[in-house]
This record gives sequence, structure tokens and C-alpha cells, in this order.
Amino acid sequence: MEICCIFGSMFNLKFMKYSYLILCAQIFIFTSSFTQEMAIIPSEKPKLIIGIEISQFRYDYIPRYWDKFSDDGFRKLINRGSYCENTSYKYLFSDIGVGSATIATGANPSQHGIIASSWYNNLRDEVVSYIYDKNASTVSGGFEEGQFSPHNLMTTTYADEIKLVNNFKSKVIGISLDPAPAIFSAGHTADCAYWFDEKNGTWISSSFYIDSLPQWVNEFNNKKFSDIYLEQEWTTLLPMSDYTASLLDNNEYEKGMFGHKLFPYVLKDLSKKFKKKDKYEILRYTPFGDNLTKDFAISAIVNEELGQDEFTDVLIISFTVSERIGNLYGPLSVEVEDLVLRLDREIAHLLKFIDKNLGKENVLIYLTAEHGVLHIPEYLEDNKIPAGYFNGSSAISLLKSYMNNMYGKGDWIKQYHGQQIYLNRTLIEDAKMNLADVQTDVANLMLQFSGVANTMTSTTLQSTNFTHGIFETMQKGYNQKRSGDVLLNFKAGWAENPGINNGFAYAYGHDRRVPLIWYGWKIGRNSIRRSIDLTDIAPTISTLLEISYPNSASGKPILEIIE
Repeated sequence: MEICCIFGSMFNLKFMKYSYLILCAQIFIFTSSFTQEMAIIPSEKPKLIIGIEISQFRYDYIPRYWDKFSDDGFRKLINRGSYCENTSYKYLFSDIGVGSATIATGANPSQHGIIASSWYNNLRDEVVSYIYDKNASTVSGGFEEGQFSPHNLMTTTYADEIKLVNNFKSKVIGISLDPAPAIFSAGHTADCAYWFDEKNGTWISSSFYIDSLPQWVNEFNNKKFSDIYLEQEWTTLLPMSDYTASLLDNNEYEKGMFGHKLFPYVLKDLSKKFKKKDKYEILRYTPFGDNLTKDFAISAIVNEELGQDEFTDVLIISFTVSERIGNLYGPLSVEVEDLVLRLDREIAHLLKFIDKNLGKENVLIYLTAEHGVLHIPEYLEDNKIPAGYFNGSSAISLLKSYMNNMYGKGDWIKQYHGQQIYLNRTLIEDAKMNLADVQTDVANLMLQFSGVANTMTSTTLQSTNFTHGIFETMQKGYNQKRSGDVLLNFKAGWAENPGINNGFAYAYGHDRRVPLIWYGWKIGRNSIRRSIDLTDIAPTISTLLEISYPNSASGKPILEIIE
């Protein structure tokens, strides 16, 4: 009995000691967790907004390559952020730079005015580039490489509104190999937009922003990263047998670089085939261009001290290599798959840098694409799917003959540009003809050509409010001052210009549907499956910051993000 009591007492003492240790451990865990939680409390407003935009990036690239992504790139953004799974542009015409303008302004081309990479100006009888500015000059680059500005953008961007609300104390920077995405994303009041000079292999800008490059940019250029990348070989990241989501390397649907379609790609040799003065252009066609973009973006964060004070800064990073590789090889190529897998690693590196140096809780990140891309029509046709190419040159020649027979000889067609027909309004007016009638005649004739699904006149677009369907998308892309008299929409699977893998504009999901991911500052884990418009990004950011929307924004805040 005494033994039992002694044993029981010993057991109780041990139990109490064990319980005490558990309690101490729990207190330690709670204290550590509380301390850690205190350390990652988000700032009242994000210290830095980073927009990651990718050109010609289809929505289905993410599920298609998911199993081959690293854990720290696209997977990290989606698994720890909010993924909008049904996001698309609601206007017809897609092009590099147009998407950037839409994202930044929260408006469609009908409001922000960037209807394409260029358009015809009837009054001046000239084709206008969307970024060319005769009053701007290049800063530290070739003469024609920097005569650009956002002066054709008709509205403010969310970055402009951020600047306005705090008396220009925020910093705003746009970065892209191609000038248009950097320029339109950053807006009118940006501190600077930077792009790549393929003649010198350096980052340059425009006098619209600055008089001379900052010292850190000169130092970055002097490190000759472009020359270092030019010495590399582009080989596949994985064994070739792992690229099961793609067609065979060197398939019949690829154009290739100077006919070269097989891995590896020796940049030093390929660069010799470009013009001698443009030897760095090859970087725009290989993943090393994305590497260079990411390197420069990190340097901008460090040297501009972005996110280091109470005023929200903005950095837009546009990865555009996918535009050129997609055009040369198509969306089912090994080259595109390898590019996306490598971009995943670059994004992982960027996120690691942000987490370490700025803290995820202080940085609001969104990732999306300027537009997607159609499958190559020949590939669709070979698989018994209706597709083809619209021959614009032939169609316009026949149209001119028809107009001469119908109305008499004359220069009735001033321009066919970007699936839009611009009529000679002066000639029509002098002939005392009704413009709407002439437009209708042209629209009806163009509807007879193979590949054309719909035509629409500018008169109808100005007088009718479409609320759904293809005509609504045409209306949202139509700007009264810049668009043509007759707009064309192709059939699903059809593209313009034979031999070019991506056409100009599609009203269908492959080109309009893109991914949208939110990550970082106050962003919870969520999967949002309802329909989201890309115009919703700017109003969402504006609501989070409690500032005004861009002045022509038509989008709405994404409630799942702001609540």
C-alpha cells in the first residue's frame, strides 16, 4: 500500500512536471507566434504596388504547365493569394500596349483611346503610332529609340491618381523591353518609364520623363549584362522528353528564328543574323530578355528605394519576350513552354527578393497578361477544326474595284489598318453622298469574304448601345476620333495575314481570357470564379487605397479582394 502511494506520488510529481513543461512549451509557442504575427502585420496602405504583366500569355498556360512549375513562382502566387479564374478583356482588338492601357486606366479603348499599336488619322492623312511623340527625344539611346510618351493616352491611370492624391510624393516607374507597356502602365505623371535599346543593349528613356539617366541606371548599363546574356545558349530547362504539353520540337507549324527551330539556340551566332547595329535584338526573342527585365526591376527597387516610406510607390514590370516567341513558334511549341517555365523561376526570384527585403505584407502584387493568343490556324485545320487566314490585301483590292464600279473612279479607301477600313470622307462629302450609306455598302461587301464573321459601321456604333455579344466588344474597342468607318470581326479560329502565327484581333476566349492573380498586402487565399473584367483592376486598387478611380474608369472593384 505504501509502495503504491509512493509510486502514485512519484507519478503525480512526474505528471505535474510534464504538464508544466507542456504549459511552458505552449506559452513559448504562443509568444513566438504572437511575436511573429506582430512582425508581419500589414502596413495601413501598401508601401509598394508591383504590377507584373506578361504579353501573349494564355489563361491555360498555368494549368497546362502547373506540374512543372517550381513551388515559389506561379504556384506560390496562386496558393497564397487570390486567383481570379475567369478574367478577360471585353473589347475586340488586342495588341501589345493596348492591354497595359486598359489595366492602368480601368477603361476600355473606347475611353482611353489606345485602340491599337497604330491607327489612321484621316485629317492628317497619316498612320499614327500610339507612343510616338515628335516633341520627345531619346535619353541616352539611338535617336529614334526614345521619341515616345503617353500623350495619346486620353485618361488618367491609377498611378496618376496616386500621385495626385499625395502631391506627387509617390514614385511610379514602368519597365519593359518594349516601350509601350512601360509607358502606358506608368501613366502621364510617372517618374520614369524605361525600355530596351536593342542597338546598344542598354536601358533608355524619353525626355518626356527625365533629362538624363539616373546614376544607378548608368551603372547598371555599364555592367554589360546584355553582353553577358548574349554569350549564353538557350537550352531546355528540362529534358526534352518532359515537354509533353507541347508539339514536337521543330514541328511544321513553326517559323523559327531565321529558319532555326531546334534547341539549342546559340545567341552569339543568331545575333549575327540580325542587322549588325541591332545585335542585341536577339534578347527580345529568348528567355534572357525576361532575365534582364527582372534584373533591372530589382535594381530599380533598390536604388529608387521603392516602398521605403509611407507614400505608396508603383512599379510595373512587363515581360514581353513571350510576344515574339509566340509569334515565331506558336502557343503549343517547346519554345513557349520552356519560356514559361523559365519565367516561373524569374518570378520566384523576384518574390524571394520582395519577401526578404520589403516583406510580403507591405507589397501588393497583381499578375496578369496584356492578351492571349490564338492557336495557329494550320494546326486547327489539320485537326479538322474550322480555321483559316483572311487575306486583307486581296479583299481591299476587290473592295476598291467594287467602289470604282459603284461610285465612279476615285480614291475611296484611304486605309485598311488593324481590321478597320478608313474611307475617304472628303471625297464622299464632295460627291454629296451619304456617309452612312457608303459605310453600309462596304460593310455588306466585306461580310462576303471568307473568314469574316461580322462587320459594323461607325455610324451604327455611335447611334446604338450594345449590351452583350460580339457587337458590344466591338463598341468597347471603338473610339470615335481614331477608329475606322467599318470594323471587321473574324470567324473563330481565323487570323489575318497568311504566315503570321498571331493575327491582330480576336473576339474569342483564346486571346481575351488571361490569368489574374493577387498576392501580398492584405490579400487572402481565395479562388474567384465569377466573371472579372480587366478594367476592374484599377478600381480595385483605387478602392484599397481609398483614392479616386482613374477619370474614365468603367470597371468595378473586385469585392472579394477589397472585403
